[in-house]
Amino acid sequence: MFLRAAVVWVLMLVAAASLRAAPGLTAGQTAGQTAPASLPASVLPPGSSGEDIYRLACAACHGADGAGVPRAALGFEQPVPDFTDCQFATGEPFPDWVAVVHEGGPIRGLDRHMPRFGDALSVEEIERVVRYLWTFCTEPGWPRGDLNFPRPLFTEKAFPENEAVLTTVVNGRGPKGIGNELVYERRVGRRSQFEVILPFNIQQDSPTTGAARWNRGLGDVVLGFKHALYASVDTGRIVSAGGEIVLPTGKESAGLGSGVTVFEPFVLAGQAIGSTGFAQIHAALELPSDRSKASREAFVRTAVGASLLQDRGFGRAWTPILEVLWARPEGERSEWDLVPQMQVTLSKLQHVAIGAGVRIPLNGRGERHPQAVTYLLWDWFDGGFLDFWR
Repeated sequence: MFLRAAVVWVLMLVAAASLRAAPGLTAGQTAGQTAPASLPASVLPPGSSGEDIYRLACAACHGADGAGVPRAALGFEQPVPDFTDCQFATGEPFPDWVAVVHEGGPIRGLDRHMPRFGDALSVEEIERVVRYLWTFCTEPGWPRGDLNFPRPLFTEKAFPENEAVLTTVVNGRGPKGIGNELVYERRVGRRSQFEVILPFNIQQDSPTTGAARWNRGLGDVVLGFKHALYASVDTGRIVSAGGEIVLPTGKESAGLGSGVTVFEPFVLAGQAIGSTGFAQIHAALELPSDRSKASREAFVRTAVGASLLQDRGFGRAWTPILEVLWARPEGERSEWDLVPQMQVTLSKLQHVAIGAGVRIPLNGRGERHPQAVTYLLWDWFDGGFLDFWR
């Protein structure tokens, strides 16, 4: 049954990769949109540059320099964004910018004063003006949001991010247990990120005699850092490197920790495939400080997926992903796992998402069993958890 499900997932990925961003799973117009903007055709000659379109349609509110017109001159209280702020201007992917210009602010839960230009400008003209907006960020080296691919369940992303992720793993068979992990990620400067991982586990003993006991408590805390070495929106590629240190904070006797400090250097990479597809890879070594308590291990995790977008390419994103996991503990045979999964964005701004899947062992099934895995993701830099839902 698991292999059949995996085959179905692969077919879904192939179908998704063949779609453009524009097709939708459902059709319809988002409620609460502003009235369409209109531009006289006579003042917008064919082939107008992005700068020409910006100065005609956008500069009145956003300013000729992209920094935004003061609120006193706008006539409304809501401040307009500053396109010269590189952290803001580079964080979102290209389709999200196009969606807001095409459909207006409410399509992403933003202010209604941002009108829709879909009836006044063609998609090509909107794309030209969005690319012109990018020129207001004059600091080089900021990876663009198009390289921030959807998060797989196990493969780490190469993009430096501001996120909070709560992951839960439930054992399907064997010793019962629930693993919970809270990840806090914070971007540092243009290309770096540090993270803190706080695990809280509930684990059942497997005694040879007597009744099993439940142990619960803090697991081994992880501190991590990564830096993007290469990022190019033209090639659709990003490469990062970094490391983690796993601290023996969990109670080893209760099965909540390893009892040893582990160093984990890693390399991460992501590659865009077509307009909505992507592939990611995560390779690392686990190097324990005391090899009498834990063995060294190498692992490689890969993920491939593609996003399906609702509402003519402007709505919620559904992203089927397939991960293949390989691990080789020192002195033991390789372990292979397959992880079919789905990520779905929840808020209009797509800064809150859920993911769910099943980790299926392909070998060693006598010792390793399937696990159900899910996460709740919040990109906290974009705004509050309860913001941008309407």
